[in-house]
Amino acid sequence: MAEQRWLNEDKLALIMGLILFALGMLNFAGLDVLGWSVDTGTWMSVDKIFSASAKGYKWLPGYVSLGLTYAFITAFLSVGVKFLGGDVPKFVKSFTIVFFVSMACWAAGHYAVIAATPDQLAKFNLTWAMGLTGEAGFIVALVGGILIGNFMPGVSEELKEALRPEMYIKIAIVILGAELGVKAVDALGLASAVIFRGLCAIVEAYLIYWALVYYVARKHFKFSKEWAAPLASGISICGVSAAIATGGAIRARPIVPIMVSSLVVVFTCIEMLILPFVAQWWLSGEPMVAGAWMGLAVKSDGGAVASGAITDALIRAKVFADTGVQYQAGWITMTATTIKIFIDVFIGIWAFVLAMVWCTFIECKPGERMKFSAVLDRFPRFVAGYVITFLIMLTLCAMGPDLVKLGKATIAGTGTFRGIFFVLTFFTIGVVSNFKKLWAEGIGKLAAVYVVCLCGFIIWIGLFISWLFFHGVKPPVV
Repeated sequence: MAEQRWLNEDKLALIMGLILFALGMLNFAGLDVLGWSVDTGTWMSVDKIFSASAKGYKWLPGYVSLGLTYAFITAFLSVGVKFLGGDVPKFVKSFTIVFFVSMACWAAGHYAVIAATPDQLAKFNLTWAMGLTGEAGFIVALVGGILIGNFMPGVSEELKEALRPEMYIKIAIVILGAELGVKAVDALGLASAVIFRGLCAIVEAYLIYWALVYYVARKHFKFSKEWAAPLASGISICGVSAAIATGGAIRARPIVPIMVSSLVVVFTCIEMLILPFVAQWWLSGEPMVAGAWMGLAVKSDGGAVASGAITDALIRAKVFADTGVQYQAGWITMTATTIKIFIDVFIGIWAFVLAMVWCTFIECKPGERMKFSAVLDRFPRFVAGYVITFLIMLTLCAMGPDLVKLGKATIAGTGTFRGIFFVLTFFTIGVVSNFKKLWAEGIGKLAAVYVVCLCGFIIWIGLFISWLFFHGVKPPVV
């Protein structure tokens, strides 16, 4: 078929992500066609695990919403698999297992004892919880996938047709652009000093971070350029999204960004458990510095924002207990979120820069000149989709508060799909992660680079830059 000659997974992810975005955009015409999609919140009672994502569909039982979501995604992806030349019946059979196991992992990660943050304990009548937020579901999915991939090779082989982590994550990233566009509009309405300082902070921090991580990986751990570049982006810019985008830009083998992504998720959870409490004790006098530090140090979007929220609650409680001063809630969280938004926007720019560098200096043969068409051909299409959805939502929502409401309704529907595609990614990453092969590829060395860079300079440079731009800035007092 002609489609199969030009269509690849990257282009397909762009098309499918834009289709989901277009369906969500029907909210601007008064039509919520995705509000029935399943949402998963923090829960204590089993009947509270699943629900419809939009208020207008809350009458829909959670299990019905789950079934509709499964049917829609299965049909949606089957069309794409058909165009890629895959075995559709086999895909449907294996994807059914992948979907429901992934959703079970996602639900387990949202159990309140695992997910509830300190400011949510009273809501669930708990005195203690791990505080990992619902993103713990990614870890559960990853671990579950690893167990299947390494101890159930027969099952892993049966699921092979549905093990497409790169396609899932690329679709999710296209959708993510729309969410960030709406959030960026909210940020534009906040204190201009915070936004300006945040922009300066991320440019300075990540130009330093990327170069240092790349140098350490190449010079001291002897990684090839193919490994060092995605690793530098994953550790320094924004975790999973940046690693995948960089891998596409330099045309790394699929295993490279997959392994980096796995490490990012694990280390994000470790940071979430430690850094907010460090900030509470050492940065309660500089609350906005603490918020910026969470945005610069914690590598996933949800992890950074959740860390900001935990830090917000912890510092406000400590300051009130120590001094009687009560800060307005949300400003520390907002600082972490604003920093993270700018970092995410940076992904598309950096992917294009790396595509140019690889074409011009690394893979260009002697006597050849870089062709701009080669850069464009190498530039990941799904990153273009991420930028497109970001700019559309930013432009529309900046026109007025009523449009912001419609924008939030749009991302309420698409956001559930983004979460589902992320958890599908981590489960399937785990299944394809054969540790014997990964060890041969160097996952132990990768983890060593991550530890050395994170503990050696990323956390401390991030703290210094946060202090440089945000010291002396205080949240409003109640």
